[in-house]
Amino acid sequence: MTENGPRKTWPPAASSAGGWDDENEEPPVKALSPDEAAALKSALPMLSPWRVLGMQLVAGLLCVAVIRLWTASGVAMASALYGVAAVVLPNMLLARGMTKRVNSAAAAAAGFMGWEFLKIGASIAMLVLAPKVVPGLSWPALLVTLAVCIKVNWLALAWRGRQN
Repeated sequence: MTENGPRKTWPPAASSAGGWDDENEEPPVKALSPDEAAALKSALPMLSPWRVLGMQLVAGLLCVAVIRLWTASGVAMASALYGVAAVVLPNMLLARGMTKRVNSAAAAAAGFMGWEFLKIGASIAMLVLAPKVVPGLSWPALLVTLAVCIKVNWLALAWRGRQN
């Protein structure tokens, strides 16, 4: 015993009955059988990154149309299109990298980090080059469209959750 209560030790002490102390710690993780793993995988279907990219593109193009109707400006429309491209093109790099088959968890983690860094670098490069690519760039139009496209990721996850 310490001044602040019982002393914390690792590994957690077993209960007096010889089993796991359920009051203080979580039970150990149980490995799934192949049948249980297959059942869990079918109950939780994967959301394709290509479908999310398609949803981002559609949302971005709808945003471009709204900006074009609202502002009647070709520059604002071009800026909004560039905002769509600044999200969709780098995400295509990530999706391409993540859909490749890998043999180990370490390779998958390293691959994810590499492709994610490439995506971030491409996004930053596109935003830095935006004023040179789109003459008279409208930053509000670009940023609104960029934000809408990014938020589609959350909508896709919420939509997937409602399908189950």
